[in-house]
Parts: sequence; structure tokens; C-alpha cells
Amino acid sequence: MSTQLRSTTSLDADQGLEKEKQEIHHVENEVNDFGGTLQERPLPASLQNLSEDEIRKMEKKMVRKMDSIILPIIMVLYVLNYIDRQNLAAAKLQGIMTDLNMTTQRFATAIAILYAGYIPFQIPSNYLISLFSRPGLYICCAVVIWGTISACTAAVQSYSALLGIRVLLGASEAVFFPGCLYFLSAWYTKKELGKRYAGLFIGQQLGNGFGGLIAAGVLKLDGAHGIRGWRWLFIIEGVATVGFGLIFASFMPEYPHNARMLSPIERDYAVWRLEQEAGAAEAHDEGSNIKAYVSALADPKVYTMILCMIMSQAMGSVGNFFPTIIKSLGYNNIITLVLTAPPYIFVCFFFYGLSWYSDRNGKIYFPIVVCLSIGIVIYVIAVATLSIGARYFAIMFTPVANVVPQLFIYNTLSLHVARPYPKRAAGLALINAIGGTSNVWSAYVWYSPPHFYAGFGMVLACNVFILIIITGYKFYVRRENAKLDAGGEKAKHAMRHGITQEQVDLGWRYVGY
Repeated sequence: MSTQLRSTTSLDADQGLEKEKQEIHHVENEVNDFGGTLQERPLPASLQNLSEDEIRKMEKKMVRKMDSIILPIIMVLYVLNYIDRQNLAAAKLQGIMTDLNMTTQRFATAIAILYAGYIPFQIPSNYLISLFSRPGLYICCAVVIWGTISACTAAVQSYSALLGIRVLLGASEAVFFPGCLYFLSAWYTKKELGKRYAGLFIGQQLGNGFGGLIAAGVLKLDGAHGIRGWRWLFIIEGVATVGFGLIFASFMPEYPHNARMLSPIERDYAVWRLEQEAGAAEAHDEGSNIKAYVSALADPKVYTMILCMIMSQAMGSVGNFFPTIIKSLGYNNIITLVLTAPPYIFVCFFFYGLSWYSDRNGKIYFPIVVCLSIGIVIYVIAVATLSIGARYFAIMFTPVANVVPQLFIYNTLSLHVARPYPKRAAGLALINAIGGTSNVWSAYVWYSPPHFYAGFGMVLACNVFILIIITGYKFYVRRENAKLDAGGEKAKHAMRHGITQEQVDLGWRYVGY
């Protein structure tokens, strides 16, 4: 071949090399699970001698290893995260209102003020996590800090002190959720990510469910050693969080390209899988983080997801008042706390089933519509009747309507915002931080029991609004995909928000809609 190259013109040589390069880099592969046509990148040298069957077996073993370490840790920490965040709702039934001289309005402020710390710290935190070579350690350090702060809540003697410590709790917890979304999206491919996000949300719901059960048990400690039950609740749950945070700090892995839990050949393949989907910048980007954040701020898809998240987080305010709503049905404190668990446990199974369907069929829009349609029905029931059976039936499905859509909104952003890592980190932090602002005002609409007309009316309106926005978004991304398919100037117009030519060549498209 070298003799031929020397005997041809320089132009022919360049054309021949270019053709050879294209043959290597643009080998067509089968249609992926989300409906996009992929084109293979060359395998790393360490894998080129392996057969397809050997590679599949290695991938299965590698993903199983990732799942066995990453998912249990994140799920346990998320259970603790939500227990520590929601224990104020349980404390309301255990004497904190009397001890700290709190009215219904003051309690709503104590709920809302957590987000004064939570919201502004998410974006800088996700910027910082993208700079760390050990993001898992960064997350676990935050866990220890918020656990300590939560335990210290037991020492507050005044309403103003409670507000101050709630702000600090929110600031420390701001690291966890957007950081975990970012962390998972740095490890898993698009066809794997939905079920892993479902695992994260299952942890959230178990935290809600078991939080009520734990609170019911701790209530029996009221007066032990001269300490009120609600103070025991903060002590026990805060100390447990600190302990788990310290233990898991030693086990949380790094990024795939430098993960000690993977063998060298597995690291090569883990990186290749991500680059195969989204280009070389995906696995270990070297570009400017500031530039990536500015890029996220300029992307209209991010703002669409922010609007959806504002409405969805407002719907999620039901969780902050779940014990209050259930107590309005006429139950005592212990029965009320026990009855808060079944809706959250039920939604875990619903979560996983819908996420399995989404990953298997490459659908995101349809599961969102299913959840929102359920929401319209149950919120109408909640507004229309005070029947205990009908009300509790509606309550059983409220997490399906107000939390499950969030899962698919986060998944949409992870798949639709053109990578690399820092831009995705920025987008996830933006939708969670700005979306979380609705937790402030939505805390003040849950009054006038047992009807709660303002609260249930608000969540019904938000439910309908999300349905309208997400349907408009569906038509938008389908139009953008058509431009990418058409090529030429139309494709360039569709690529204006960060999509690279390499991604287009690899078959990257907006999926799930």
C-alpha cells in the first residue's frame, strides 16, 4: 500500500487516507433501543481481539458490578436524604408546634425556608462536582454535613433558631440530588439510565414511606430521658445519616475512565460506550466548564424542562403536608404516620414498571402523559369529596402524579441536552434549583382542612400545565430531528445548541418523543 501511495499524487494520497479513515469511523450499526441509527467508533486496542460474545459478557459483568456498588449506596443515601428533609412534617404531630410556639403560617415558613439554602447552592455545587476527580467522595462529605445539621435540630429552643438551621440544612442537601443525577449520567448509557434514575427515585419514595414508620416508632420515646419525641426523631435520624455517609465515602467510585473498581479493559469499554453514544467529549471532556454552563443557559430545552419542573415540584408539595392531610381524615397521630407509608411504597413498584417500559421501548413522553392523566382524575376526586375511602384512594396515587413525571423530566434533559459532562451538570442543577423555587410559595396553599381546596386546586392546575408544555415540546424535538435527518443547512440550524457533527454522524437524535 505504501508503494502505491508514493506513486500517486499528494491529492490522491489524501483522498485515500480520508476514505480509509471514514471506513474506520463510520461503520453502520443496528438501530438502537431509542430508535436512532448508530455508527460505531473503533474499539479501543485492548478490546479489538475480543469477540462480540466476549464483549457482551464483559459488558454485562461490568454493568452488574456498577449496579452492585453505585445503586445501593445512592438509594440508601437518598432514603436518608428524604427522611432528614421530611421529618419536620412528622415532628408537627409530635409537639414541635407547641414547644416552639408555631402557628400554621409559621410551620409553612419553616418548610419553605429550607429552599432558601437548597435552591441557590445547587448550581455552584454541580459546577464544583464536575471539577472533582472523585465526585462520590464529594457527595458523601455533603451527606455527613447535612446529617450533623439535622441532628443539631434537636437542640433548637426557638422558632427563629429552627429557621436558621433549616436554611443550613437546605444548603448542605443541595449537593446530593443534582449531584447524583449528574453522577449516574456519567456512568450509564441512555438505554440504561432510566432504570437507574428509577432506582434513585425509589430511594426517595422509600425515604418518604419509612420516614413515617420511623416517626411512628420514635413517637413512643416521647419523654425518655426528659427529651421530647420530636427531638429524638432528629437525633436518631441525623446520627444514622452521618454514620452511613462516613462508611460510603470509602466505596463511592470515581468516573469510568479512572474508576478503581473497574479493570483496565472495563474502563476502556466503559469510556467507549459513552463516546459511542455522544462523541469523544462525553467520557472525559477537557473543555471549559464556564463555557459549558453558558451553553446550558442558552439552550431553550433547558428552560422548557425548568417550566415543567416548577410545576412538578409545586405538585410535590403534597409530600410536605401528607401527615396533615391524612390526619384530616380523622385518625390519631400514630395511625396517621403509619398510613403515610403505603402510597410511597406503592409508587416504588409503579416507578420501576414504568421505567422498565420506557427503557425497553425508548418512550419518555407516553409515561409522562400516563402519570399526568392519573393526576387529573385523582385531584378531581380529592377536591370533590370528603369520603374517607375515595380520599385515601386519591392519596395513594398522588406520588404517581407529582413525582414520577420528575423522573422522566430529568431523564429527558440527560438525553436531550448535548453533552459533555459540565453542560449536563449545569442543566440538571438549573432545572432542579429553579424548579425548586415553587416549593417556597406552594407551602402556603395547604390550609383550611379537611377540604384543602387551594392546595388540591393548585396541583390540578399545575398538572394540566405540564401536560400542555410537554406536548408542545414533543412537536419541537420531532421537528429538530427532521432537520438533522435532512442534513445541509437544516441540520446546521438544528445543531446550534451544542450538537456536534460527530454526534450527528454517530446517529445522535432527540429520543423518547
